[in-house]
Amino acid sequence: MTTVTITFVQGDITRQSADAIVNAANSSLLGGGGVDGAIHRRGGPAILEACRALRASRYGKGLATGQAVATTAGELDARWVIHTVGPVWSASEDRSGLLASCYRESLRVADELGARTVAFPAISTGVYRYPKEDAARIAVETVRGTPTAVEEVRFVLFDEETYEVFARRLG
Repeated sequence: MTTVTITFVQGDITRQSADAIVNAANSSLLGGGGVDGAIHRRGGPAILEACRALRASRYGKGLATGQAVATTAGELDARWVIHTVGPVWSASEDRSGLLASCYRESLRVADELGARTVAFPAISTGVYRYPKEDAARIAVETVRGTPTAVEEVRFVLFDEETYEVFARRLG
């Protein structure tokens, strides 16, 4: 295991070239809004077909929050999409362990696949409303603290505000 290089990029995760692109999926695995919808649209029908096969076999009730599973990347410039379900933020319940699990489990799946470069979005910071400062801290600390053979983790942040929040975490 080597030390993973962490980089930050502002942009569209569906335009990244990586071994694996992480999808902030919903538990149905059948597409949705935000990153999930963009990955399904740009990746084409092969991703949805693979997700339907997962639902028909091991994940009949969907993918649990904090877990991860891989499919083909379809037409994306990647070999795989790693789908993970982030937690919905709650003011009354600490769900940071579930968010950290998304990153750990995605890296575990990446290792099983032999992926060396992995592109992550800011999991749960969109419609799931996880505060960006907390999400960035959890993401970077978890990636830094997780033993992995992945050589580069690239956080691909869609807007300037999220990019700046994550970039402050590298210090």
